[in-house]
Amino acid sequence: MARMPRVAQRAEQMLGCAVVSTAPVAGGDVCTTTRMRLADGRMSAFKTRQNPPKDFFAREAAGLSWLATSGAVGTAEVLAVADDAIILGWIEPGRPTAESAADFGRSLARLHKSGAPAFGGAVDGFIGVLPLPNRPAPSWAEFYAVRRVLPYLKLASDRGQIEPDDAAAIDSMVRRIETLIGPDEPPSRLHGDLWSGNVIWDLEGRGHLIDPAAYGGHRETDLAMLALFGLNQLPRVLDAYEEEAPLAEGWRERIALHQIFPLLVHACLFGSGYGARAAEAARRYL
Repeated sequence: MARMPRVAQRAEQMLGCAVVSTAPVAGGDVCTTTRMRLADGRMSAFKTRQNPPKDFFAREAAGLSWLATSGAVGTAEVLAVADDAIILGWIEPGRPTAESAADFGRSLARLHKSGAPAFGGAVDGFIGVLPLPNRPAPSWAEFYAVRRVLPYLKLASDRGQIEPDDAAAIDSMVRRIETLIGPDEPPSRLHGDLWSGNVIWDLEGRGHLIDPAAYGGHRETDLAMLALFGLNQLPRVLDAYEEEAPLAEGWRERIALHQIFPLLVHACLFGSGYGARAAEAARRYL
């Protein structure tokens, strides 16, 4: 690896440790990531974004810490955080085996069972670059409607990323949310943005969580997000999850319901095709 002077200098200021070499990491819609070798032998990931919102990286660090304190699942280690960047321990990517996928499913179930104080969080966060409202609500049905679906439905509409009749279908679904959401459960400790790209399998096949939008919510939401874009060994993950923490009857029929929120987020960020998919999901419940 060569050495990118500007990145290395900023990382050294944050870490108090010399950077030996750097290399850009491909991918990432939100941040620019650089892999770094430190003088003490550690590998790390330097993530930055031009003009990030206030507390953007602090919220990521806090979310990782909150997930890690459960002791249930592997997470990226936070080495340093500042207003303009976060430095994480590097996880060398590998592939899961059936056994390690099952271990991850059980770990995710234990993470969820570790719980949360309320449906919501103490502070607002971010999902991608969008603000994520977390003010607590007394029930999951209310929280999901008022803090998750409706804000992004409005934003997608304002940005012209959803057709009026599709928006009306989602609004109609929201009006029925109390009858659709399933049995009451206590708040779970959620990753909050658990698509496959935020699960890193290490060289031994163990799953680690990165880039959370963490809050207290319904565990079916994390599972629905895993299913939305697919995950390597997902059936084995889900089977092991259910062995550790059985899900309420009908949970598979509610997957599309819990996918409406991330589909609306994607509509706001990536275009109207996701708005149409969100409406298609909503119409299943009308």
